[in-house]
Amino acid sequence: MSQDKNDQDSMSAEIAELEEVNHPPFTQRIGYYTKKSGPGWLQGAITLGGGSLAGALYLGVIMGYDMMWLQPLAMILGVIMLSAIAYVTLTTRQRPFKAINKNVSPVLGWAWIIAALMANIVWCMPQFNLGRAAVQQNLIPDIGDGTASTIGICVVLFILAAIVNYFYDSGGKGIKIFEGILKGMVGLVVLSFFFVVIALTTKGMLDWGAIFKGFIPDLSLLTEPAPAFRELIEKSALTDFWNTKIAADQKDKMMTAFGTAVGINMTFLLPYSMLRKGWGKSHRSLAIFDLSIGLIVPFVLATACVVIASASQFHGKYNDVLNEDGSVIPAMSGAFNKMIDGRVGADPEVGENFTALSKELEGLKNAPNKEREAEIKAEMDELRGKMPLVDRQLAAMLANRDNFNLASSLEPLAGKFFAQWVFGIGVLGMALSTIIILMLINGFVFCELANKPGDKRIHFIGALVAGLGGIAGPFIWGNSGAKAALAIPTSVIGGAMIPIAYFTFLLLMNSKKLLGDAKPTGASAVKWNILMVVATVIATAGSIWVLLGKGLWGQIGVGVLILLFVLGTLGFLKNEKNSA
Repeated sequence: MSQDKNDQDSMSAEIAELEEVNHPPFTQRIGYYTKKSGPGWLQGAITLGGGSLAGALYLGVIMGYDMMWLQPLAMILGVIMLSAIAYVTLTTRQRPFKAINKNVSPVLGWAWIIAALMANIVWCMPQFNLGRAAVQQNLIPDIGDGTASTIGICVVLFILAAIVNYFYDSGGKGIKIFEGILKGMVGLVVLSFFFVVIALTTKGMLDWGAIFKGFIPDLSLLTEPAPAFRELIEKSALTDFWNTKIAADQKDKMMTAFGTAVGINMTFLLPYSMLRKGWGKSHRSLAIFDLSIGLIVPFVLATACVVIASASQFHGKYNDVLNEDGSVIPAMSGAFNKMIDGRVGADPEVGENFTALSKELEGLKNAPNKEREAEIKAEMDELRGKMPLVDRQLAAMLANRDNFNLASSLEPLAGKFFAQWVFGIGVLGMALSTIIILMLINGFVFCELANKPGDKRIHFIGALVAGLGGIAGPFIWGNSGAKAALAIPTSVIGGAMIPIAYFTFLLLMNSKKLLGDAKPTGASAVKWNILMVVATVIATAGSIWVLLGKGLWGQIGVGVLILLFVLGTLGFLKNEKNSA
């Protein structure tokens, strides 16, 4: 008997079981649902990546415990939309790319798939870079950070990710092995960060009253600096500058943390992974449970632990950036300079000179002159050193820290094992699990582009393409110009497409042509639409706010966003009218 026949028989038996399991009260279904969960854990594996780590870490640095509520809210809104995507897909059993083209607009369908393709390849790069850093900085620092060790680590990560993806393409048992590996990796990530927080708790380093209070939204912090900065701001000669800058930086960090909860490629992964498993109408309740347990729980636990650890070590503090005499610690000069430079440029005495030097230094990129470049940098450092101590302290408080800074700061408190090994394993697990899932999604994209759903050879080729592109990450992500050339347009397109994806499935959920009698009606329709409209409006407002801060590319993104909304609405109305 063929493997495909075995898979079909197994799915028929599962559907028969679900027909009976779906009737008893929810509490009696939990055990069975937990055993059968899968696609939701894949979503958890991709969202627990470098973006989530950075977003949570930066949020803790600048907001302390005051924004503990932000990332859970973002994930809940994302799960609402993913649940709608699951409902539409499992009800119709149609591939979403085809359903969007037929029932809304081909422009939206193609924009969705191209955005997912770009995101898969480009965002694989920082994951390889994160995994490389975890090995070289936390786990095996003696290996060094040379080119040979970097390439070796990336090749190992690629091979491991390719092997796991090969399991997925091998059929029913392979998919179960694949999902089991990913569940284990997600669990490892959560436990790693959880143990770090436990270690901090036993040392008496955490204020749990303030942490729990942080889950209650304080909307004043959307426009005002966090309390930890206010005393120093009042002592500064440029109070308005710091109020404006810190409020803007807080918004940036909040949107980063919010935006990493659900990405454009997650909206692509969910429906295709469910179809690949053979799920249908009977799996709709299981799908929503799967998203809740596999996506919300790991994401909220892991990001909350990172925010807690980061806030406890960095929020409102500057001793890890500045020496006692106010001079900057060399290792933190880059992050510190990014924060102090705005203050120097705004200074009434030296600002004009500093701005002129900055422009001259930028111009030397096109006409290199190492001697003059060194002179300019020395002059700029001298002007930075003239800033009052209170301004330097504020800049130090705002300086971005990375996962290596966090691990190093935790070592005296939690010990080397928890700070370097446990934390490092968590970071490495984040990177590797995300690489695996980005490769998986790219396989689905390639199958759709070739119009050959389920073709294992094409799927595996697509997976390898994303992984091979990602290997360049440690080298490209260290080059700010190359990074911007890839990351900015990708983030703009992906940012514009998230609300479009939400809006598209909002339309599909209300499509009589697509869903027929399964289209929600009455109270069910009101519930779905209220939830989906709220999620779509918040995602749209956030995307526009972020896009407008990205210059010309961002303005183009906003224009594309508006155009796609209009085309989607017109296409949907036309198709519904014709079907009626």
